[in-house]
Amino acid sequence: MSAINAVEKGAAAVGAHLVRDVSLPALVLHRDALEHNIRWMQQFVSNSGAELAPHGKTSMMPALFQRQIEAGAWGITLANAVQTRAAYAGGVRRVLMANQLVGAPNMALIADLLADKDFDFHCMVDHPDNVADLGLFFAARGLRLNVMIEYGVVGGRCGCRSEQEVRDLAKAIKAQPALALTGIEGYEGVIHGEHAISGIRAFAASLVRLAVDLQDSGHFDLPKPIVTASGSAWYDLIAESFEAQNAAGRFLSVLRPGSYVAHDHGIYKEAQCCVLDRRSDLNEGLRPALEVWAHVQSLPEPGFAVIALGKRDVAYDAGLPVPLKRYKAGILPAEGDDVGACKVTAVMDQHAFMTVAPGVELRIGDIISFGTSHPCLTFDKWQVGCLVDEQLQVIESLHTCF
Repeated sequence: MSAINAVEKGAAAVGAHLVRDVSLPALVLHRDALEHNIRWMQQFVSNSGAELAPHGKTSMMPALFQRQIEAGAWGITLANAVQTRAAYAGGVRRVLMANQLVGAPNMALIADLLADKDFDFHCMVDHPDNVADLGLFFAARGLRLNVMIEYGVVGGRCGCRSEQEVRDLAKAIKAQPALALTGIEGYEGVIHGEHAISGIRAFAASLVRLAVDLQDSGHFDLPKPIVTASGSAWYDLIAESFEAQNAAGRFLSVLRPGSYVAHDHGIYKEAQCCVLDRRSDLNEGLRPALEVWAHVQSLPEPGFAVIALGKRDVAYDAGLPVPLKRYKAGILPAEGDDVGACKVTAVMDQHAFMTVAPGVELRIGDIISFGTSHPCLTFDKWQVGCLVDEQLQVIESLHTCF
């Protein structure tokens, strides 16, 4: 019996054309938009007097990490020890792990990487128990671990809930010879409501004020400690606050947006519109670079199409896929017809239900390109993405490592 070669979901040969040669559904990244987004955010952050450490958990594509670093990124942000190890294997040598390092097996993964003296790693702490565990573990390994205090908000995610808790935790870190306090971190994306903007500005001010207090009291182990925040929705407010409050250059300000690299047709498109409204000095913003392409599979009723695309292929937590264009399978040159008036109404594991707008004529086998909302939960459904040029030819296969 002959062996059957395993096929990676989404894999396509370089030179293949999306409408003729690629097995669908497929994750598609448009080169021009991707490169524009990397340049745009790097320039924005640099002009704000800060450094950029993009959150790599969005794509978990080491090839994109390298593009971001080559464009000027200071490092890469990641969420856990396994992601950190994958990024290290992909060549990343500076990581902010914007999370707590918990559990001996995870600590061991990081300890192994710290054998490389060129690897610059920082993780978060927010509780004395974690500080004690880390201090004991890394002392036994003869290593010193860089930690940053996470400062949070009531009802939010991780992080100390008061300024006094931060000060007390700094003292606990100082008592651990195997730990070095290198900065303070926060995440403003959990601040919502009618007064979100004022709340975010107040949070950023508190973050910097704490950094000043800790520096003045000699708690930091870096002459220029790190102050970091910023998700992908409010990065402009964090950049403004950090720039205004760090005039003396006492700190290294680091911003950590991640979804910008692919952007989207949903929640981050809306967030970007708000950024541009707040910042009249900015010209063109980010461009959606990510799509998922799939076939029309069934036309069982008038005005109703079933698409061969589902929850296993595309994010659905923050909005359903958005139909963009229809292409005739196998027909080149490929010219897409606008199908934006069509609408996905539901997704199942492997199927999407789409209403067909009047005047849109579909055939079985037609290809629809879909935009997404919340790119993080689309990337993680794929082993490989197709990077395509303006002619929709595959120019590179980009592998994920979730």
